[in-house]
Amino acid sequence: MEIKIGIQSVPRELVIETRSSFEEVQRALAAAVADGGVFTLGDERNGRVLIPADKIAYVEVSGSEQRRIGFGNTL
Repeated sequence: MEIKIGIQSVPRELVIETRSSFEEVQRALAAAVADGGVFTLGDERNGRVLIPADKIAYVEVSGSEQRRIGFGNTL
């Protein structure tokens, strides 16, 4: 699943591919915001992204979609 995170005072959004489910991401974000702590998210390469919860402007979650290779379908 692809997660896009907007961070306050940063012109570009952060894009992360993760194996976490929507529910896991939502729980982690809600807990970080409630505690005023750090939002932690694992990526597909077994890395971790840490963002201070008070600096998060928005989080956009996209479903998993197979990436297409090539120039499209020809009929």
